[in-house]
Amino acid sequence: MRQDLTCCFTGHRPNRLPWRGNEWDERCLRCKARLDALLEQAYADGYRHFICGMAQGADLLFCEAVLRMKQRHAEVRMEAAIPFDGQADRWSVAQQERYRRLLAQCDLETYVQHDYTPNCMMRRNYYLVERSQRILALYDGTPSGGTYKTLLRGIQRGLEVIQLDPMDI
Repeated sequence: MRQDLTCCFTGHRPNRLPWRGNEWDERCLRCKARLDALLEQAYADGYRHFICGMAQGADLLFCEAVLRMKQRHAEVRMEAAIPFDGQADRWSVAQQERYRRLLAQCDLETYVQHDYTPNCMMRRNYYLVERSQRILALYDGTPSGGTYKTLLRGIQRGLEVIQLDPMDI
């Protein structure tokens, strides 16, 4: 079993998730439990490096799940792939605090570029895919948007794709 395997994540923002921003909703709680189980399986399969784009919604759920797993498996590494410096500057104060708290616990921060440009989010998403062997997606199947494009890129590159549909949780 290789020990250098990397798993990245893609997923929807809060407005595309059935529970919106209510993380106490039963569907969100079930989603978190499913993420925990999928990450434990990834660990059992040899994955130790995980990369997340640190966007609001599904990305932050994934980051938190990896950090929980890291408490059980010290060799797990969490990389924050940040599309541009200041990604969270326009978020609510509570979301900025959450972002900073999670970022402080990551093992590595990678800034894809310094300033915002219209394509910086996709550059970040391609960064995730180019460095991974598996992609875990919280994706509802809609054939549009950044999650869709990231999954397509992953499929084109031959990544193993594991999809968790938030509507079926």
